[in-house]
Amino acid sequence: MAALSVLGELWDRVWGTQPAPPGWEVAACAGVALLVIASRPAWHLTRNAITIAHEGGHAVVSLLTGRKLDGIRLHADTSGVTYSRGRDSGPGIVATAAAGYIAPSLLGLAAAWLLAAHHVTAMLWLLLALLAATFLAIRNAYGVLAVLATAGALFAVSYLASAAVQSAFGYATAWFLLFGGIRPLTEMQQGRRQAMRRRQPLTSDADQLARLTRTPAGVWIAVFWVVALAALVIGARLLVPESLVHLGHWVHVSR
Repeated sequence: MAALSVLGELWDRVWGTQPAPPGWEVAACAGVALLVIASRPAWHLTRNAITIAHEGGHAVVSLLTGRKLDGIRLHADTSGVTYSRGRDSGPGIVATAAAGYIAPSLLGLAAAWLLAAHHVTAMLWLLLALLAATFLAIRNAYGVLAVLATAGALFAVSYLASAAVQSAFGYATAWFLLFGGIRPLTEMQQGRRQAMRRRQPLTSDADQLARLTRTPAGVWIAVFWVVALAALVIGARLLVPESLVHLGHWVHVSR
């Protein structure tokens, strides 16, 4: 009975609802996320989180399509690679290759959906669970360090911080994932242009998909852009509407 009581309390804590933050706080979180992504030093540090989501997307889809996951490696230059075994052609490998660039945006959309339902703690613990699963697949020292550092920061906020701090962190994280799904696409396109000028092999996910499907890499890049922008628009609509009511009330009171 005691164990059931503890589990019940834990469930209530994780799945319980929290009040929505005021509109100015949601806007501030979006601004902070944009500043982090726009700043080269800050982006170089925080991009590890986007890479974890990217490689995690490859890993999850490889398992869902019946491939054998051999592991994930994360590198200090914020790049990463996911190893899986299975057929060299067919829907499984195509879906696995396509999952990486859209994973951060879809994860941000899922986070926005939970926040719109006022499940701030559940959103943070979901991210923790995904990081724990990713940790089991990491196969190099830097990857272990990157995942542990990300998970440690997330755990400290979700378990030790006040409800207000958790809310701000949750919204900033959702915005970061939604915006952060876009910048890697511009980086990939820049990298492809540089490789073509230098006559180097094209190795991006889009180029791998082009070889697998005989569909031009540009088409796959367009698909990535459509998914990322759609996730941003839908995610923003989930995060903003209720907060605007609070913002309007705040402006009315301040007058």
